[in-house]
Amino acid sequence: MQSCRLMSYLIMLVLSVVSVAAATGAENEKCLGCHGSKEIIGKGEERLYVDAAKFAATTHAMIGCTSCHEGVTPGHPQDGFRPPKARCKECHGNIQTEYAQSLHGSKAACADCHNPHAVKKPLSVSGDDINAQCAKCHDTKKIVTSHTKWLPQADLHIDAIPCITCHTGSTNYVITLYIQDRPAKQNHADFKVASYPELASLVPEGKDVRSLVDKNGDGLISLQELRTFNREARKKNMRLWGMMTPEVVTHSYQILDNRWDCSFCHASGPKAMQTSYVAFPDQNGTYNRVAVEKGAVLDLLYGTPDFYMMGSTRSTPLNIIGALILVGGLMMPIGHGTFRFLTRKNRKEH
Repeated sequence: MQSCRLMSYLIMLVLSVVSVAAATGAENEKCLGCHGSKEIIGKGEERLYVDAAKFAATTHAMIGCTSCHEGVTPGHPQDGFRPPKARCKECHGNIQTEYAQSLHGSKAACADCHNPHAVKKPLSVSGDDINAQCAKCHDTKKIVTSHTKWLPQADLHIDAIPCITCHTGSTNYVITLYIQDRPAKQNHADFKVASYPELASLVPEGKDVRSLVDKNGDGLISLQELRTFNREARKKNMRLWGMMTPEVVTHSYQILDNRWDCSFCHASGPKAMQTSYVAFPDQNGTYNRVAVEKGAVLDLLYGTPDFYMMGSTRSTPLNIIGALILVGGLMMPIGHGTFRFLTRKNRKEH
């Protein structure tokens, strides 16, 4: 009897969620009928335009437009009444509290960094996108100059680490790899993260861009698949570029003493850096991650030849060659010294 009641409750719950989702979808569609049209930009109301594809990828789309914009009347917009906007802390109170106590708390509001109609989950954002947000206020050239005072190759570090990796209390660091390319026929141009249209043009129609690396489509990228992609990528002016990104993101912007210590990243050893992913762009501007075989990112020769992190990345063949060079170098003085010691009496007689 209890199992029947439980089943009935679950069915009612699922039906209610589906009905709410359907109602929310219809409501969003009605709003986007005007706000999703680019005609609104031509009328000088660019701030009212909402990209429907980007909005659909947000969690805000699930709760519906009127959850944040209450008071929309049946006569909107002809009635001239401007619906109010919800404040972020009404839903994100814990984040608001954390952020208010940080260095940024009094300098920027939520919407200065997050577009509520295109907000993305932390793991769906590229490291470049994160740094681009910071660059709105912090000039990249000035940041490189200030970091050069204590950080070797500061420009390279800033290209390979999102600002939040060092300047927040974020945790659980992994290596996230992005496909980068150069403009066509510009072999000496800078690499940049490849967009969805650029990658989509390289796969057969109807195929997922993830098939560029995940050849067998099993949802796990092996060392062999990385090796195959790297071999093909060279011919197309492409590469895999790794960034050290946090799994758990916080809004506690601060200057942390332990980030001044190189050992925070470079003495963490292979165990801390074995977890890695390849992040692929999607049509809606988000990124989808595919797990990489554990430890494959550490293989410098075959796995990620363009990504090297001193203290973590290893190449077994190069380790062996290096060891042989050291042994060979030591054998010469040791052998020469031993020979002279064994023949010392004979040399004294002559």
